[in-house]
Amino acid sequence: MGDSFTFPKDDTNQIRRQWKEGVRVLGVAESFEKSNRYSYLAGVIMRGDFKIDGFGFCNPLVGGMDSTEKLLEMYRSINRKDLHAWMLGGCIISWFNPVDIHRLSHESEIPVICVSYEPSLGLEQYVKEYFPDNWKSRMDMIKRIGDREKFKLDSGYEAFIVCRNIDIRSAKDLVNLFTCSGRVPEPIRVARTLAAETRKHFKV
Repeated sequence: MGDSFTFPKDDTNQIRRQWKEGVRVLGVAESFEKSNRYSYLAGVIMRGDFKIDGFGFCNPLVGGMDSTEKLLEMYRSINRKDLHAWMLGGCIISWFNPVDIHRLSHESEIPVICVSYEPSLGLEQYVKEYFPDNWKSRMDMIKRIGDREKFKLDSGYEAFIVCRNIDIRSAKDLVNLFTCSGRVPEPIRVARTLAAETRKHFKV
């Protein structure tokens, strides 16, 4: 995988990792409206020195349950062996389309870090209301993601984080490395901008 980083199997009793400028992450964000059939999702490959050297795109169903498969399809189409982690702008995307971060990490063979910004209290009641036919299976997927941890970025802002196949301290260090100001890491911010512009100009 390019530079030789070794990722731990769990989040406990791990040595804190010092990231280098050559580290590359795949930042992911999306843009959609509930009236859209598909979400417009962009992936941005960014180095630790903020250089961008790749993009990818996919279109999960709005309100679907295909986000994990679509992300994996995008990852395969990018076909890069030098990526060190996913950095997702949230684990529940495209209007309650949950990402299976365990499967995503396992099949891509790189860690997954999800960064989000809002509390998720009362989520189950909305899932029951909007998806009466499959709310149980959808909630099972959401619960499988695990509990998010609230943390304070070096910029002074707060965010929530959940990760797989990387220790939590190293995940926070990586998020801080890519955050210039505010609370949105640059790979996610650029991907969000790209997804929004794509939605403006294309229809799927």
